[in-house]
Amino acid sequence: MPVPGYDPEDLDAQLEAAAGEDELRARMTDEEFRQYEEGEHLIDLLDEDEIDELLDDS
Repeated sequence: MPVPGYDPEDLDAQLEAAAGEDELRARMTDEEFRQYEEGEHLIDLLDEDEIDELLDDS
């Protein structure tokens, strides 16, 4: 059973709530955003500093 907060879908939901689509698009290349739209997890596309910034701003 996954631990809440460590499941990639949970982390994606938290990052999506903190940033919104425009902010996410601004932080990713076109290729990364395409991968995100196709189901790739944000934690695999954003670097650690970007994730920290998004979560700190929320």
